[in-house]
Amino acid sequence: MELTSIPLSELTDFHIGHWTDRTAGTGCTVIVAPQGAAAGVDVRGGAPASRETDLLRPENTVDAIHAVCLSGGSAFGLEAASGVARELEGRGIGLDVGPTVVPIVCSSCLFDLAFGDAHVRPGVEAGIFATCAALDGGADALEQGTVGAGTGATVGKLNGPGCAMKGGLGAQALQLGSIKVGALSAVNACGNVVDPATGRTIAGMRAAADSDEIVSMEEAMIAAADQMAMPLDRTNTTISCIVTNARLTKAQCTKVAQIAADAYAHTIRPTHTTNDGDTIYVMASGTADMQDCPLDLLGLLATRALEAAICEGCRTADGILGTPSCKDLAR
Repeated sequence: MELTSIPLSELTDFHIGHWTDRTAGTGCTVIVAPQGAAAGVDVRGGAPASRETDLLRPENTVDAIHAVCLSGGSAFGLEAASGVARELEGRGIGLDVGPTVVPIVCSSCLFDLAFGDAHVRPGVEAGIFATCAALDGGADALEQGTVGAGTGATVGKLNGPGCAMKGGLGAQALQLGSIKVGALSAVNACGNVVDPATGRTIAGMRAAADSDEIVSMEEAMIAAADQMAMPLDRTNTTISCIVTNARLTKAQCTKVAQIAADAYAHTIRPTHTTNDGDTIYVMASGTADMQDCPLDLLGLLATRALEAAICEGCRTADGILGTPSCKDLAR
């Protein structure tokens, strides 16, 4: 079997949409599974903002979710998931409880309040808009970069926001035989983002606010060990969702999420800090049999897809609101 890159739209059991406000520097991204999907989650960061992650524990009884909402706005952005649930209920998508359906919507948020307008956050209407975009938008290529949950994302923040660069929303999908695996990531890391294939830094901490030179944040931390104090405490997070057509249990989804967390270590330096709320969801639609793809192999595919998504989130980002992107530095 040959491993190939495919458009994320080829995972037809999932629908993805954005709400973006570039003026305020925030947004949200929704991944909808209308037929439901088995799901798991892995939380490695020390400062997560999340909704409905406990129900993904394998011993709990809900066995399928209907959407994941990745959002800016810090804890305020969790409100967008209520808009997702409201729109899905109106469309009859959710857990049938008799008098209505209850959509199971998980959500994680990143901190972008210091980037643009701190008083504008993705709320109920933003969640509704992104859900409609996901379900009614057709099969066009997914927009990446400074869009959706990646709109206000930045990276490389040891020396404060003035030396940071733009992160963004990235996506990648792979196919091996009948198994398809895709990843989306909103990259708002405290650390620098490095391409694991080349070792080159894509975006990160600049030497000064007026500099094009990207410096190693890890080495800067060591050099400043006697005086280091992290600015904007607990204001970073890379939030991701992996989607697959494989037939998985909740426990298996959780294990794939744990394996895929290696992608963060391969691309973000440093990662999983006390100032990051790093979270990875896995959604499995179950339309493809796992006979030819052991779980560990699926975890490897998920890791590779997520590595590429993180890198693409920074490569495709546009510089806005005074924060440059790698595209600006390359000119």
